[in-house]
Amino acid sequence: TARFGEVEIDDQRLIHFERGLLGFSSFNRFALLQPDEAGVFFWLQSVDSPELAFVVTDPVSWVPDYRASLKLEQTAELNLESVSDAQVLVIVNKYEDQLTVNLQGPLVIHRDSREAAQVVLSDSRWSTRHQIVSIESTSVSNQAVGS
Repeated sequence: TARFGEVEIDDQRLIHFERGLLGFSSFNRFALLQPDEAGVFFWLQSVDSPELAFVVTDPVSWVPDYRASLKLEQTAELNLESVSDAQVLVIVNKYEDQLTVNLQGPLVIHRDSREAAQVVLSDSRWSTRHQIVSIESTSVSNQAVGS
């Protein structure tokens, strides 16, 4: 990886996106990296491109009533008997002075098969830029320190 150096991942833990992610359709194999045990952010790292990685998080950590209402064909594509068979993550973005998450296009990962898809929800309650954190700017003064 470009951020963590060489990382060994068990093949059983690889996540396969048949159609890739929106805008990145030629990248299909990813690994989920957890920088620390207590964190709520993860890296979805491309196995085939060290520079390609996305920060992701569990949407329920930020929006407790969030539900990814999948269409029948979306659950069939991933062989999901129910949504409880899936892990749902959302991509985090920096937009101006905010961290936002894309609640409209969640990543749905089958817990057992590790097959995954990024789906587009038809539920208008969810935004592509749902603010989760405001980033405060810190300006540094360029004053010289004299003695």
